[in-house]
Amino acid sequence: RQLQGAFDRFWRKQAGYPKFKRKGQSKDSATYYSNCFTYRGRQIRLAKQSEPLDIRWSRPLPEGATPSQVTVSRNARGQYHISILVEDTIAEPPSTGRVVGLDAGITSLYTLSTGEKITNPRHERTDRERLAKAQRVLAKKQKGSRNRAKARLKVAKIHGRIADRRRDYLHKLSTRLVRENQVIAIEDLSVRNMVKNRSLSRAISDAGWSEFRSMLEYKADWCGRRVVVIDRFYPSSK
Repeated sequence: RQLQGAFDRFWRKQAGYPKFKRKGQSKDSATYYSNCFTYRGRQIRLAKQSEPLDIRWSRPLPEGATPSQVTVSRNARGQYHISILVEDTIAEPPSTGRVVGLDAGITSLYTLSTGEKITNPRHERTDRERLAKAQRVLAKKQKGSRNRAKARLKVAKIHGRIADRRRDYLHKLSTRLVRENQVIAIEDLSVRNMVKNRSLSRAISDAGWSEFRSMLEYKADWCGRRVVVIDRFYPSSK
């Protein structure tokens, strides 16, 4: 199904020619549809497996929900995750009537129109020395060797720890803003062009502006809020 979808996008000139992903070189995943797994009593048993999966649940499924699709994935750190698709309704919170504008920055991650400044934790800078040391060790290992695989795993774990902290911080911030405000105005930043600035590219990438905007948009859609995107040439800082 994924291959067919990739070719469809290629024929419609929406993407390039599909490339096969090598095992271990990308995020490995397998999708199971309703006829390929069973769900009973908070236990999931996949096709061709005799024992149910040993799952550490992050949150319970909605009461009475029936999973229609299960995706098992493994990231570069060797961690396994399971994503379960169910159909559910989300109750919209009451309207607040508040409007807030966000101005992105480096020193302060965001400055709100209310005057509040959101601090930038700079997660990458905390582990920069450890990451640089692990990358130097990796560069000296022979390609294809077991020691290189071990060194690559150490680098992936540091990158993953940075990404986890950043994602957790952005989730908490975006959830708070969506709950407190009815309308949120945010800049339409061209992050792809901004990271070409070598002196600021690391700080911009660590801020996660694009990821934060996507979080705001889908959470606002869930909660009946509105996200207004301001043109990038509008003098929003003034």
